Amino acid sequence: MAGALVAGGWGLFAGAALLVGAAVGSLFRVPAQWIALIMAFGSGVLISAVSFDLMGEAYEQGGVVPTACGAVAGAAAYSLANVVLARHGARHRKRSGGHQPSEKEQPGSGNAIALGALLDGIPESVVIGTSLLGGGSVGVATVAAVFISNVPEGMASAAGMKRAGRSRTYVFTLWAVIAVVSALAALAGYTLLGSASPSVLAAITAVAAGAILAMIADTMIPEAFEQAHLLTGLTTVLGFLVAFVVSHA
Repeated sequence: MAGALVAGGWGLFAGAALLVGAAVGSLFRVPAQWIALIMAFGSGVLISAVSFDLMGEAYEQGGVVPTACGAVAGAAAYSLANVVLARHGARHRKRSGGHQPSEKEQPGSGNAIALGALLDGIPESVVIGTSLLGGGSVGVATVAAVFISNVPEGMASAAGMKRAGRSRTYVFTLWAVIAVVSALAALAGYTLLGSASPSVLAAITAVAAGAILAMIADTMIPEAFEQAHLLTGLTTVLGFLVAFVVSHA
């Protein structure tokens, strides 16, 4: 029970970074290029975590086949769900500019954005719970990567919601709910998968890794590139290196 609570606490901690970013994005006028650079940095952090922690751990636990199949399944499931939500107004949920539609422009887009935020956050949280199962250092690196990447996600999304006419109450309620769901998802990952075989655990970890990588390509990097342009690559590499150092410290 204590381990499950620890996993839930780490999930809540990582999810709370969205609230921190949302507070900055909705209360202050942060230049769009700065938000984009932070988003690029967060993308690099997550790419590093997926490469060295999640995929590496999945390969060590289950080998090539479960890892590859899980990653493809995770990316496919995320992409399919993202297509459905995008058609209902959630395509630009992480954009800081004037891309997000208002409720008047597209009724129901607020609910789609909320569901899209859940879609983005659950794989990260589940993998936090599973990475803590062995009590090793992988969980710490993963939590750090998710936290660092969640801050710019919250900033960009909240700034975009503000420009679309959504209230601060909506913004903070959304991210507070996501933070709580992140805690529950991490707790569930730890509790429900504790007795899973190495192959099953490897596949599930790879599913989360594939979904996270698809999310980065579909939502985070486009926002970063639109505003930061030629600085996106360099900033992404810096984020990648920071997470690499953290995971090997």
